Amino acid sequence: MAIYQIVEIGDDVLRQKAIKIREITPQVIKLLDNLRDTLKDSEVGVGLAAPQIGISKCAIVVDFEQYYELLNPEIVASEGTEVDSEGCLSVPGVVGDVERAFQVTVVGLNRGGEKVVIEAKGLLARIFQHEIDHLNGILFVDRAKNIEVVE
Repeated sequence: MAIYQIVEIGDDVLRQKAIKIREITPQVIKLLDNLRDTLKDSEVGVGLAAPQIGISKCAIVVDFEQYYELLNPEIVASEGTEVDSEGCLSVPGVVGDVERAFQVTVVGLNRGGEKVVIEAKGLLARIFQHEIDHLNGILFVDRAKNIEVVE
């Protein structure tokens, strides 16, 4: 598949609400494959959303403890909060403290169009929230406090 250049802050696609995927097509499958390959190529990322490769579609991949790919993901329940440091492939060299739910229930579709429900806690929950924010045009710096530039 293809490895895309990751879009960085300042590009308008990162501020748009992504378009829901209405039908599983070969192009949607290719998008998921390209997201996977681009995330793997980054070597440091644990999640990637389609807008981060310049494609305004509701698709994310997460690679933390196991590999997840979701179309049209939504958080349908959340519990508790915690603050932790975050960074982002689309905002290189910057970290900040972000308050997020400690536990979330995420619902979406897999590449076969089947409904998937994921119960996530801790860092995995944070990653899902971060990637779903990208689908809504929100960057972690919009929520962050104590933003620092790191080398």
